[in-house]
Amino acid sequence: MKKLLFLSFLVILSTAVFAQVEEKSKSKKQKTEIIEEDTLPKVPVITFTSLVHDYGNIYKNDNGVSFFEFKNTGKADLQLTNVTSSCGCTVPSWPREPIPPGGTASIKVSYDTKRVGGINKSINVDSNTGQRVTLTIRGNVSERPQEITPESKTSPVMINE
Repeated sequence: MKKLLFLSFLVILSTAVFAQVEEKSKSKKQKTEIIEEDTLPKVPVITFTSLVHDYGNIYKNDNGVSFFEFKNTGKADLQLTNVTSSCGCTVPSWPREPIPPGGTASIKVSYDTKRVGGINKSINVDSNTGQRVTLTIRGNVSERPQEITPESKTSPVMINE
């Protein structure tokens, strides 16, 4: 009987000791995860829905405006510092105010469609992320087809019936 009582006491004691050790290791793991998350740098991240806008085939003097949507997927405010194009025929405009984490905005790009021919222009986006992003517009501008209209209903040409 004494052996059984002693054995039961050892089982209960070892269970209590292992439970304490497990609880301490969980606590240390949670503290480590919190510290690691707190030490991660809080930086902005710019994520575009698309880096290329394809106009396809458009006609001379058509609307050459396009938008590049983006989101700040980082953990700090995103500030666009400069947006430049590779050509004077492409004019970008961008938000000047900071975009908070999770916020969205867009860059408007206006292409002058007075010129006939292929479009292949780049737009460089500089921000406080430390990395330049290059956007592209492409397509083709062609002359609008001429519409042929009759001069008048009373044409001098006669049709025999």
